Amino acid sequence: MEFSQELLALAAEAEAKLADIFAEIDRVSFDNTSKIMDSFREHRVSDAMFNPTSGYGYDDRGREVLDEIWADVMGAEAALVRPQIVNGTQALTIGLFGLLRPGDLMLSIAGKPYDTLEEVIGIGGKTGNGSLADFGVDYEKVDLLPNGCFDFQTIEKRLAENEGRVKVVFIQRSKGYLNRKTLSVREIGEAVAFVKARAKDCFVVVDNCYGEFVEREEPTAVGADLVIGSLIKNPGGGMAETGGYLAGSARAVELASYRLTSVGVGGEVGASLGMNKSLYKGLFYAPHTVSQALKTAHLAAYIFEKLGYRVEPRFDEVRHDIIQTVITEAPEKLCAFCRGIQKGSPVDAFVTPEPWDMPGYADQVIMAAGAFTQGSSIELSADGPLRPPYTAFFQGGLTYESGKIGILAAAQEMMNL
Repeated sequence: MEFSQELLALAAEAEAKLADIFAEIDRVSFDNTSKIMDSFREHRVSDAMFNPTSGYGYDDRGREVLDEIWADVMGAEAALVRPQIVNGTQALTIGLFGLLRPGDLMLSIAGKPYDTLEEVIGIGGKTGNGSLADFGVDYEKVDLLPNGCFDFQTIEKRLAENEGRVKVVFIQRSKGYLNRKTLSVREIGEAVAFVKARAKDCFVVVDNCYGEFVEREEPTAVGADLVIGSLIKNPGGGMAETGGYLAGSARAVELASYRLTSVGVGGEVGASLGMNKSLYKGLFYAPHTVSQALKTAHLAAYIFEKLGYRVEPRFDEVRHDIIQTVITEAPEKLCAFCRGIQKGSPVDAFVTPEPWDMPGYADQVIMAAGAFTQGSSIELSADGPLRPPYTAFFQGGLTYESGKIGILAAAQEMMNL
């Protein structure tokens, strides 16, 4: 691909400015890789664990050890890691339905969850489809403060008003389709401690999507009862071709396992169908792959800020997930950004993305994803709802070099308008 000299010079300037930040990203990646390799050694991972199983999947040693490794790495008591989970929304659904019962209250304390959870909760879509609301589970939310921090005063009030009813306190770590900051593990830990001091019997559940291995610890290490995510995002390292995970306290994971399969069976079954190798390999690669995505995001933030766009987070801010936003302020600019990302992708680079009515979303969405695995957002991808301020949300990059090419292509497409 050809880029203007002005744009190439800007990229070189960005890399010089970002050298210290890139070095810290590498240090975090090293520490997380060390943690994973220590767990692999402790659990005596061998190629026998990559052998396929079928049917019920009884005695699938590869599956069992992978769960144990995930629990270690996440700082949790137990984990479920399964290729049968198709996306993050399903993983979250398993967790929420596993923990909540009729008459319970789910309290979201980081504002409205991601759009695709609205129908799961029952705050969107048709009644009678099997949402939490259909089963008698109530829902309330507490927005973050204008500075992006937890509103502890209102949280305390809601917990007191609903004493004994709040079964799940829900935290979405990443911003989703909201223009707000992503929450750090430290901030989540403070919220967990605050909630547990006032409602010790509730479960604190964290949607961990896009945040795995960005920091040295995960929310389970600071007290969260259940963290949930997708294997075609950060923790699959670009190697896992499908799957999701839930990790946390033994009881929370047990209850979730009964929703995954059936009560009394739980996590004791589930044939790996020859996919264990890619799941092990994906976890092994994950810290490095996340580091590549983070470097791509920092580069993009610098370039687009210098081109006059508002970006969140800024290029020199500490990151807590891999998502970068560019507020384009115009639908044609959002579409141009996505066209550029698609042109700079290794797969389907010849395709032109267009806005469409995507199931689960209230507004039309435009998506760019020239990925080897459909829907993978650890690979360079971008999307955004066609509503003001026309924010492009993008993430990923299996390698920094390919991510850089995608970002340059997006910038060039917008400069050509």
